[in-house]
Amino acid sequence: MAQEIADRKDIDFVIWEQMQGEALLKYDIYKEFSKKTCEMIITEARKLAIKEILPTFQEGDREGVLFENGIVKVPACFHRAHQLLLAGEWGNLQMPAEMGGQGAPGLIAAAATEYFMGANWPLFSYAAMGNGTADMIQLYGTDAQKTTYVKKLVSGKWGGTMLLTEPNAGTDVGALTTTAVKNPDGSYNLMGNKIFITNGEHDLCENIIHPVLARIEGDPLGTKGISIFIVPKYFVNADGSLGERNDIVCSGVEEKMGIHASATCSMTLGAKGKCIGYLLGQEREGMKIMFNMMNGARMATGLQALAYASSAYLLAVNYARERIQGRDLMDFKNPQAPSVAIIKHPDVRRNLLWMKAYVDGMRSFFYFMARCRTKALLAESAEERERHNDLFELLTPLIKDYLSVHGHEVCIQAIQVFGGAGYTQDYPVEQYARDCKITSIFEGTSGVQAMDLLARKLGMKKGQVFILFLSEIQQTIAAAKAKGSLAALAVKVEKAANRLAEIAMHLGKSALSPAFKVAFAHSLPFLEAMGDTIMAWMLLWRAVTASEKLNAGPAAKDLVFYQGQIKTAEFFIHTLLPVTMGKLDAIQGLSPAAMEIQDDAFGGI
Repeated sequence: MAQEIADRKDIDFVIWEQMQGEALLKYDIYKEFSKKTCEMIITEARKLAIKEILPTFQEGDREGVLFENGIVKVPACFHRAHQLLLAGEWGNLQMPAEMGGQGAPGLIAAAATEYFMGANWPLFSYAAMGNGTADMIQLYGTDAQKTTYVKKLVSGKWGGTMLLTEPNAGTDVGALTTTAVKNPDGSYNLMGNKIFITNGEHDLCENIIHPVLARIEGDPLGTKGISIFIVPKYFVNADGSLGERNDIVCSGVEEKMGIHASATCSMTLGAKGKCIGYLLGQEREGMKIMFNMMNGARMATGLQALAYASSAYLLAVNYARERIQGRDLMDFKNPQAPSVAIIKHPDVRRNLLWMKAYVDGMRSFFYFMARCRTKALLAESAEERERHNDLFELLTPLIKDYLSVHGHEVCIQAIQVFGGAGYTQDYPVEQYARDCKITSIFEGTSGVQAMDLLARKLGMKKGQVFILFLSEIQQTIAAAKAKGSLAALAVKVEKAANRLAEIAMHLGKSALSPAFKVAFAHSLPFLEAMGDTIMAWMLLWRAVTASEKLNAGPAAKDLVFYQGQIKTAEFFIHTLLPVTMGKLDAIQGLSPAAMEIQDDAFGGI
């Protein structure tokens, strides 16, 4: 049976065999979740995603959102599917029970979410995006704010957003101009304009709670002077019922390249001078609070890209099995030879294996990060919690950018397998490619992630966290060397990891020198090379796990799957990792050309 959206066998392999997910179920917080329960959750999520959510994918894209007189209407087909998501409480699967969520293990929530995102990310985001807003209020809000907002947000009955970006400020958040003036009752009057606000206005919920970054009148310029406020679309009465409409309105929606069914809104605050907001946390702590939400958002963006890539890859491999075109290369000169499925053609096979390598590696990387986050919260010792939190912090820029960039590349290559048919709307691969492009822009562009990696993450604890990361890779290398058949692969990954360490030190020193701008001009190539090394690590780790299963004598139905894991690792490590070594050589050279070229020399004048 052809798989859709995500390969269930591969998900099970990553969760239970590679990541040893059963070990996480020992934590008291998961006492109600057995392996059987978790598998049932994934099964039901997959069933709902394929039967109910996926049919809205192309229809929603073609209908898009409708904006009239400040009101945004989502595609008509979304309403029933949205109610099914809320009824099953699928949007809050991982949220803690005390906040109104299901409290499921992170790995299981990731698997379910991968199916929902691949089926229709815009639809799922309407149901789940309030979780990030709820998290911020739970961590920094007053008791009254928690009581008023958290459970309604987690349930999906109320939507949540993040009002950060402004027309002139863009990524330079410190340049925002939205202002807040304190009222005698402790609330604030806000005035300003925000853009690119996902789900800023829509007709799927009764209220929307907007966390808004603004500067209190008189506070200093820059990020240090920014505070964050809770701004509800409708005020909430003491008994929890909805009151009057607040002075925050949608002034337009963006016509985008993709995710047409996602309402990307321009929001105006205080057009009538009556936009009321309530301080969240302390004054001038806005950036600290916002970044708490940002890490979760970056993880979600990486998963979004993985879901698109996985869906596009499976469409391509299924098409390649069915599409009959051209003779087998062995019979190329024989006009009487029958045509074969295109999966038999060498370049198509190379392309499919290229896609598989990235999808497999990215899935393992994401689930590794989900496991890190779980252990950072729940591990028994403070030392182990710190260790996993450090790894999570170091690798967050990579989970966001590497997955988004290569997820999009997988979607593009899926179109290549379809040929001309893939460029039409007859097949959904073109939509996955359009939709996926936003992931490299969401939550900070590639350059922002690379600057974060070089400026803040590589030097964490004087480089000790990066060394910890390398030690994780070395553990897998040692395990692979112990399997004689994988030793050659292990040696290649070891060379790449050692070279990465050398270049990290070289680039870090350059970033602290007078030539620091040249170093930052190479920060994104370094992120790319580090991501390549992580892919090699993850695929080698998969090969080690598969080798152990093969040695144990697997069931006949599993034999090809495990053998495929080893071949996928061989492909990436032998054919793609050598390119990474060249990238690292180029970074070592630290060419200053990008900084030395004169502005006018770029042309166009």
